[in-house]
Amino acid sequence: MKIIQKALAMVGLLSLCALFIYALQDAPTDENFETKLINDYNIYALQIPEDLSFAGEPVPLQNPDILERMDRELLVNTYWQSNGLLMFKRAKKYFPIIEPILAKHGVPDDFKYLAVIESGLTNAVSPAGAKGVWQIMPATGRENGLEVNSNVDERYHLEKATEVACKYILKAKESLGSWTSAAAAYNAGNAGISRRLEEQGVTDYYDLLLGEETGRYLFRIVALKEILSNPKKYGFNFREKDLYTNIPTYKVEVDTAVTDFTQFAKRFGINYKILKLHNPWLREPHLNNRSRKSYLVEIPKEGFYSYN
Repeated sequence: MKIIQKALAMVGLLSLCALFIYALQDAPTDENFETKLINDYNIYALQIPEDLSFAGEPVPLQNPDILERMDRELLVNTYWQSNGLLMFKRAKKYFPIIEPILAKHGVPDDFKYLAVIESGLTNAVSPAGAKGVWQIMPATGRENGLEVNSNVDERYHLEKATEVACKYILKAKESLGSWTSAAAAYNAGNAGISRRLEEQGVTDYYDLLLGEETGRYLFRIVALKEILSNPKKYGFNFREKDLYTNIPTYKVEVDTAVTDFTQFAKRFGINYKILKLHNPWLREPHLNNRSRKSYLVEIPKEGFYSYN
């Protein structure tokens, strides 16, 4: 009996030793943790396409300086994954509004990527006072027919702001001769780009020595165009239902003052927040409208929002 007990004890001891050894082998040691990390997440150098272009105008990648600058922007925007994924989501929502307006004015479709780098397709506000998806300055907005004041600021009206952006781009193209230079002028101004070209005795944006922001500008646009056009190639994975979409709306004409937009919104079965989400150009909780101007206010169709 004692022999059997000793044998069983030995078996138990060996079993415990085996479990202990197995546990040690499977434990997250520095070595196997690093191996797992390396296998799960890899950073790769990118293969730069040979035929990158903007608005049909090729990027001169045979120039080593141009190649390095293009590589930088592709790397930065590929491996800033959270921001990249947001761009895909917002593009699905806003590109269908922007694209037909560009086409109507004969502005190349690639300029929609300019809006991406200007604002991230949000109603951004710059330190210099530029506002909206197209980052329009107050004077530029007013010169091109937008109402810009503390009560109504149509730089936040995507359709109207896109119309103004088209006018600016077309004027720059006529003045500077190429779409690439026109895009650069959106950042640095027509006069700024024209002066630099003359001072440096060149005719092409890619031959200019520029400051950091304008010097990176076209490369950032082209990088976002390449990435947003080829999500799988750059490692972005999503389903169609993961992307943002526009809520269907109808327009209500308003040609009088509105004293209280909270009460106005309730008339259409929505709240003030939802009214402002669809009409960010209405900057205050009321509309002055002393001139009895006609405004079109967007109201979401019934059933797309629920709130208490």
